[in-house]
Amino acid sequence: MNEVLLRANDLSRRFGGLVAVDGVSLALARGEIHAVIGPNGAGKSTLVNLLSGELAASSGTIHLREIDVTRWSADRIARGGVARTFQHTNVFPAFSAFENCRLAAQAHAGGVPGLWRNAHRYPAWSAAALAALAATALAARAEVAASTLSHGEQRALEIAMALAGAPSVLLLDEPLAGMGPEDVAGVVGLVRGLRERHAILLIEHDMDAVFALADRLTVMANGRVIASGTAQAIRENAEVQEVYLGAAGELAS
Repeated sequence: MNEVLLRANDLSRRFGGLVAVDGVSLALARGEIHAVIGPNGAGKSTLVNLLSGELAASSGTIHLREIDVTRWSADRIARGGVARTFQHTNVFPAFSAFENCRLAAQAHAGGVPGLWRNAHRYPAWSAAALAALAATALAARAEVAASTLSHGEQRALEIAMALAGAPSVLLLDEPLAGMGPEDVAGVVGLVRGLRERHAILLIEHDMDAVFALADRLTVMANGRVIASGTAQAIRENAEVQEVYLGAAGELAS
C-alpha cells in the first residue's frame, strides 16, 4: 500500500451560516492521483484552500504524514512539502519562465523574507528552477517571457513553479481550465508523469481527463462527499449520476 502523505479527517469550513465544506475525509498517497469532482459550488476549491492552509478549518484535522498541520500557515505547509496551483493562471507575465520558477524556489526556501535575497548567491534555486522546467517540458522555453507562452504552456509553467519547491504533495486546481483540445493531451501527460514521486489531488471538470488520470475519485455536492472509490465504481453510482443532472452517459463512457 502506498504511503499516505496528506490526510483530512472530518474537515469542515463554515462562512457564517454557509457550510462550504462539510465533514470531508480523504487521503492522498504517493504514487496516486486522487481526483475530486462535483458541480460548481460543491466545495472543491474551498477544500484545496483548506489543505494548503489558505483557509483555516472550522473543524476537523489535516495531517501531513503523521504531523497535525491543521493550524499551520500556508507558507509553513508549503515548506512542509505541499504545493498547489490555482484555477486562474498565476504567473509573473513580464518575467521569463526560468525567472518565475527561480522565484518560486526562492520563496519556498525562505518564505516572504527570502524573496529579498540575491538569487545569484544561491545557485541551488537556479538548479531547482531548471529541473522543474525540464520536468514540465519547458526547458527550451526557459528564457521566454511568461506573457508570450501559450495558455497550455502557462498552465505547465504553473506546475513547474509548484515543482520548484520540491514538494511531495501536489494540489492541482483545474489545471485544464480554459485550455483547448490541442493543449489538454500535453498537460494530461505531464500530470500522469508526476504520479510516481508525488501524491496528487486533482480538481477538474474535464471528465475525459479525470477518468484517464485518476486512480481514485471523490465526488462532492453541497460541501459533502457523496461517493468515493475507483473510476468504475463512480461511473456506476446512481447518486453521482443524479448530481450530474443527466450526465450518466458522460460518466459511463
